[in-house]
Amino acid sequence: MRPRLLVLHILFASLMLIVLGRLWDVQIRSGDRYAKAATESHIRHVVVPPVRGEIVDSRGRPLVRNRTAMVVSVDYIALTHQRDGGRAVLGRLAEVLGLPYQEVASRVRLCETGVRRPCWPGSPYQSIPVAEQVSRRSALQIAERPELFPGVSAELLPVRQYPYGSLAAHLLGYIAPGGEPDPATGVRLEGRDGLEAVYDADLRGRAGSRQVVVDTTGQVVRTVSEVGAVAGNTLVTSIDAGIQQIVERSLRAAVTKARGADSGAAVVMDVRTGRIVAMAGYPTYSPSVWTGGISTAEYRKLRGRLTFRAIQGQWPPGSTWKITSTAAAVRAGYDLNGTYSCPGSYLVGDRSFRNFDGIALGTMNLHRALSASCDTIFYRFAYELWLKGRGDLMPRNAKAFGFGRTTGVDLPGEAAGRVPDRSWKRATWLATRAVNCKKDKRRSAYVAAIAKEQCLEGYRWRAGDAANFAIGQGDVLVTPLQLVRAYAAVANGGKLFSPRVAKAEIAPDGRTVRTITPPVVGRLPVSGKVLAYIRRALADVPRNGTAAGAFHGFDLDKHPIAGKTGTAESYGKHDTSWFASFAPAAKPRLAVVVMISQGGTGASAAAPAVRRIWEGIYR
Repeated sequence: MRPRLLVLHILFASLMLIVLGRLWDVQIRSGDRYAKAATESHIRHVVVPPVRGEIVDSRGRPLVRNRTAMVVSVDYIALTHQRDGGRAVLGRLAEVLGLPYQEVASRVRLCETGVRRPCWPGSPYQSIPVAEQVSRRSALQIAERPELFPGVSAELLPVRQYPYGSLAAHLLGYIAPGGEPDPATGVRLEGRDGLEAVYDADLRGRAGSRQVVVDTTGQVVRTVSEVGAVAGNTLVTSIDAGIQQIVERSLRAAVTKARGADSGAAVVMDVRTGRIVAMAGYPTYSPSVWTGGISTAEYRKLRGRLTFRAIQGQWPPGSTWKITSTAAAVRAGYDLNGTYSCPGSYLVGDRSFRNFDGIALGTMNLHRALSASCDTIFYRFAYELWLKGRGDLMPRNAKAFGFGRTTGVDLPGEAAGRVPDRSWKRATWLATRAVNCKKDKRRSAYVAAIAKEQCLEGYRWRAGDAANFAIGQGDVLVTPLQLVRAYAAVANGGKLFSPRVAKAEIAPDGRTVRTITPPVVGRLPVSGKVLAYIRRALADVPRNGTAAGAFHGFDLDKHPIAGKTGTAESYGKHDTSWFASFAPAAKPRLAVVVMISQGGTGASAAAPAVRRIWEGIYR
């Protein structure tokens, strides 16, 4: 027995030494570190999100504002302390809200590794919103029976409101949940598309913070300190809500009336400042659809409506392009005051290029060539320049008008358009050569012949390419915004602006934080004499030119308008209808461009829409 007792004594003594050593390590050697960690585990930092700034038009009328809505939120910590993890509470909540249980439960989940959306990307110590715009009756059911809904609250919170409904939806954009809460503001909502996205940081404001003490179970015991949030700035735009309404009504009517038309776009720009007064795309949508989240079915309905055709759509410009070709021809040495023959067709190499409907218009000057829109005169200019080895003159001139690159407007997703030339032709050939040179028995004889030609000689800038370019056909692509900017430059004497929609930012206390001015990014390589000549020619288009029918009865003496029709052919589709204009013709203030995709001729669809816009502007 004595050896056994000795072993037990030794074991007991060893255990005591280990315990004493551990106590010394925890309390003395590492005491300060553990004390700090224990204190930190009881303090939590909670972000207080700010109220988002409003967006208003040039007269201060709200385009986007905040309104209070009943929002039901769930305290994640309180929910997880329920015996069943909160399943019964969420089940009752889903029943009151009239939502599927799974939808409510998924919104309360924390976004962690392996958890798919929807989920909550914010702090678990923040209230998690599960439903917005809740009815008063549902809110009272939750508030009056807290024992059935522990951790659930219903309160009035600010949400985005659009007083004009779908007006300027593409311009304004929307807000939606982001991937992670912003570390600076702590909010999970971020601007998506339009002005909401570009000026998101300014509209967000500055988040506040709250320090709370929590117990060992995670429940909040008390608030230690709190710093209030600062509301976002108000964004003042150059948009005139009245003109925007006129533009959208006119655009919708034009697309609806034109047989076969599927979409359209319109832009109104101040030619003196480069500010956007109105801009619209059709079809459109109501941005309120994003408030409170959007279902998959609702998102499917929006397909095709989210593209902002005014800055993202690209089409051949047709005869509206002839302002660049006229300037290039005069620059090449053609007499501004000379006369030129306008036959029904013109031979470019061994191919005949026809006038519109093959009509011969006789001999005329450049003034009449623009107002009557004679194609064959411009075919001649382009072909003769090509024969002289100066085929790149017109593309270079078009680029100087701002085409082939983005305008730099303060909106996301702008397309650059396309100005084809020799270098573009060669780059395209190199990119497609492998496909064109590959033999494919499934190709028809015609397609196979085209592929073979592209394979062998697709890099050549041909005479036909130059001829098509001169009248805005072939591979030329522009956006409505690019075209209105070019016409604004012709109208203002040559200044090429980078357009802006935003005008200023106003702080919550009324201070002007900054003024946003459209920068001048270039000048047209055209003399004042030539620009004045082009303006006079364009002023004749609504009087006795191609748009005379569309403007019949319009008081052009009181409100003289200059403009140009454009009819762009599109393979397998109806023609694209364009009308570009500015007014007053002698001293321009505004430029208006309308495009109707598959709308037919410029005089039949786009020009009447522009007339209605000018009638609205002039009341």
